[in-house]
Amino acid sequence: MKDFKNKVAVVTGAASGIGRALAERFAAEGMKVVLADIEEPLLELAEQELKKQGAAVLAVATDVSKLANVETLAQQTLSAFGGVHIVCNNAGVASAPVPMWQSTMRDWEWVMGVNLWSVIHGIRVFTPILLSQGTEGHIVNTASIAGLLCNPFMGIYNATKHAVVAISETLHAELAVAGAAVKVSVLCPGFVQTRIGESERNRPAELTDSAAPQAISPAAERIRAMLAAGLPPAEVAERVMEAIRAERLYILTHPEYSHLVREHGEEVAAERNPNPDSLAMFTSAPSAAK
Repeated sequence: MKDFKNKVAVVTGAASGIGRALAERFAAEGMKVVLADIEEPLLELAEQELKKQGAAVLAVATDVSKLANVETLAQQTLSAFGGVHIVCNNAGVASAPVPMWQSTMRDWEWVMGVNLWSVIHGIRVFTPILLSQGTEGHIVNTASIAGLLCNPFMGIYNATKHAVVAISETLHAELAVAGAAVKVSVLCPGFVQTRIGESERNRPAELTDSAAPQAISPAAERIRAMLAAGLPPAEVAERVMEAIRAERLYILTHPEYSHLVREHGEEVAAERNPNPDSLAMFTSAPSAAK
């Protein structure tokens, strides 16, 4: 896709972080933008600020873990703008970093719902619309470097993000076989300056578990420090724009992790156990964060 002016972009998780940056970047290209998020006060603020910048914007409060909500999002998009050209299945959360056997079933339900089922819903609802239009389109699914590597204490998150990578690769192949003008990218960022470390603020009451760990662990402190020192979301959005223009499937934002991805592939091919040194990202002391 090369021409973006007056095209329509839908972004989930658009009230903050990477989603907000994507919305701003699309608006800068002259696109009409649909913002979807569960955090309504921030969603309204994002809508107001983008409108002040002259963008055509629609905000839709959306629980992306629920199919009916995503269907409503599509309906409101089409009613407001008559079509859709870019869909960013971007919403994501993370539960407390703990050994996997300590994660509760409600942890699994919550993170799987937002990180994985939302992507499934987005693909099932929006792909037929994109195909029916007979024009260029693009789907961007936000995974993570955790979709390519497995670090300890992030079992649920790793599982969802690996699934998003697999779904994106499969969708890319299926659309290519069909000769479709709709393309796919999977975003696999490293640490970015977002509030994903504060995901509990949006956790539904029915999926909150008093048995879940309450104290902030050294692993959680380490992750928060690395998020604070991470890549600005605007830089991630710029890389996404480049990938859409180039019709590139994989978007890796942190070159410093590329060798770990290569080593992991070699370990799998050689049936060799993973190198423990590659796990130092989260097992080192929190004070080591720069």
